[in-house]
Amino acid sequence: MASSLIDHLVEYRGIESNYTDAWGKAATIDPNTKQKLLGVMGYDVDDAEKLQVQADEDVKTSWLNPLNPVQVLRTGDTIQLALRLPIELVNDQYLIRIMTEQGDNLSHALTPVDEQLINVIHIDGIEFQEYLIDLPFGLPLGYHELALTIDDDEIANMRLIMAPKSCYKPKTIIDGNKIWGLSVQLYCLRSEHNWGVGDFSDLAYLLEKAAKQGAQFVGLNPIHALYPANPDACSPYGPSSRRWLNFIYIDVTALDGYQSAATQHIVDDANFQRELASARANELVDYPAVTRLKLQALSAIFEYQNSQYLNKNTKLNKAFKAFVEEGGESLQTLAVYDALQENLAAQGKPSWGWPVFPAEFSDFQKPAVARFIKKNATRVKFFLWLQWQAALQLAAANEVAAANNMCIGLYRDLAVGVSEGSAEIWGNKDLYCTNASVGAPPDVLGPLGQNWGLPPMDPEKLYQQRYQPIIDLFSANMQATGALRIDHVMALLRLWWVVKGDSAKQGGYVYYPVDDLLAILALESHKNQSLVIGEDLGTVPEEIRDKLADNGVYSYRVFFFEQAKDGGFYSPGHYPTQSMSTLTTHDMPTLTGYWHCYDLELGKELGLYPTEEILQELFVSRHENKQAILDTLHAHKSVGDEIGIDVNYVGMSTALNFGMQKHMAGGSSELLSLQLEDWLQMDKPVNIPGTFKEYPNWQRKLTRNLQGIFDDPMLNELALSLTEARKNAST
Repeated sequence: MASSLIDHLVEYRGIESNYTDAWGKAATIDPNTKQKLLGVMGYDVDDAEKLQVQADEDVKTSWLNPLNPVQVLRTGDTIQLALRLPIELVNDQYLIRIMTEQGDNLSHALTPVDEQLINVIHIDGIEFQEYLIDLPFGLPLGYHELALTIDDDEIANMRLIMAPKSCYKPKTIIDGNKIWGLSVQLYCLRSEHNWGVGDFSDLAYLLEKAAKQGAQFVGLNPIHALYPANPDACSPYGPSSRRWLNFIYIDVTALDGYQSAATQHIVDDANFQRELASARANELVDYPAVTRLKLQALSAIFEYQNSQYLNKNTKLNKAFKAFVEEGGESLQTLAVYDALQENLAAQGKPSWGWPVFPAEFSDFQKPAVARFIKKNATRVKFFLWLQWQAALQLAAANEVAAANNMCIGLYRDLAVGVSEGSAEIWGNKDLYCTNASVGAPPDVLGPLGQNWGLPPMDPEKLYQQRYQPIIDLFSANMQATGALRIDHVMALLRLWWVVKGDSAKQGGYVYYPVDDLLAILALESHKNQSLVIGEDLGTVPEEIRDKLADNGVYSYRVFFFEQAKDGGFYSPGHYPTQSMSTLTTHDMPTLTGYWHCYDLELGKELGLYPTEEILQELFVSRHENKQAILDTLHAHKSVGDEIGIDVNYVGMSTALNFGMQKHMAGGSSELLSLQLEDWLQMDKPVNIPGTFKEYPNWQRKLTRNLQGIFDDPMLNELALSLTEARKNAST
């Protein structure tokens, strides 16, 4: 009985039993893993009686709610919904009222017994019946509220979401134009004025200069909020909140109040200037130093603005209050979390994240947190203000792109999750399974599998919360942008869950409501006029690739992964048109690093390969791949005779580097993204997957200032040739 019940719950909660691995082989999930995954979802798998009670409660909860929490439809769909009632109520007359997002009221009277009966169940001796209700009207795109009433009393409600059939595309791309752009890690940017980390003013400058060279977009790393009081936690893919921004990108010198006497007194201090000069000169981003310097100056600027504007009836204060009101509880949660973490760190208490906070502060809803907010209202207001200033500067950068007629402008990157100690989880623990982490099964990039330390959302709780968390995520990350790249887009279909204490390869897949999530993505894409790119690398089932394509989501095609079975590289001219192609990514070596096998040498130093035999196989494979690359470059006349044909005698050179970029520019993908690192022929990667402290991930800066990059005639010539190649490739 217990085994049968567990099997039922495994299927009910979307836990996969079999999958195809990265090498195309059938793989089976260990039954013990499936049972443990149920455990982290809250099921008492070690007690058969309690487990049966929980399973019965699941059924009862569903049937005792007359309506589902949410229903997602596409344009043209018949509006049908399920209605569940005790048998003694099915002969009554009800009224369904719909308030559309646009403010219109619609209503429809019905008697359930006259509708189509689809299911019957008995609970505690009472018969419940489920009917399929057809609503005789259409709905516009948007989020609509439906209420079931009887005699003007509301007895149930639900959200109805009407979405378009596919995501938004700019007209210039629909018209057949193929475009290119640059991808950058914003923190990597060097400039003559920044404070040791790239900022939003650097981004505006980059957008303007790139646009003049023919680029139509600049793609960013995730710029999500991290941890002001824990600056060493610098991975953009392990944020505190994915809805809000990393304040470190604020250009302090551009703010009203920077020139105030109090701020200048701080900035002009000899020790401050010494630290600032060191942060600028450092080859790596010194996050603790940059954070300390910026917080000092920003605190002084806030005090100036707070006294001058934000405590008075000014236009600025009204705008600030409107921003805070629109941000709602999510913004308030982050600001309180940042203030509380800072306060605990200042006292020398454990503070890396809420799991080590004192018990009274372990949850946003705790009474002690409310008291903290009241006592520290000004500091909480400061962190709210930081988010406001970051949003304003990001929007200003996007306006530069629009002013320069970039058809996309900025594109942002949405991380797959938040870290364990995040504000996002602190404010909504019910949504997350904190005893598990998402990652990836063993594949080519990670033969041991990967554990990313990011607790997954529970798909059932996401559904019960009417998909609001995912709506907020898509909406927030599409603001002030023309495109959104979704990291590990397979998460919309399934995620690899790893139970705490297990190795990554001991995990299992959990499925998500992919059709609903893709519909919401399409709706937000149109609301924000944002093109969507899905990073579909790794272990990817064909079903998700087909769904993404049908929904207008751009595939992500990396040159080094586009190989035929015989080892040859596919011509970029054969890539799907609805794709963004690239040579390499932030998780891979640069072109120079790849060609000279620096990544394999680094991996050996860091102990990333289980055996010497595996490493040697990788070296052999790399040698063969490089020869195949030379073969395809020469076959397509992407490089000249100055580049040899025998890999044993061809090192990376400017001609080979630029030739590979031009080779990609002639391809069929509508979007082409190239890394600034490869323009500069850098050899060190920005990130090595599978490492933590072993390598300075997310810290390596570019080797040249932005000003120097765009003053380089050779790089300007490369940009112009890319623009020309894209025009020639357009239909």
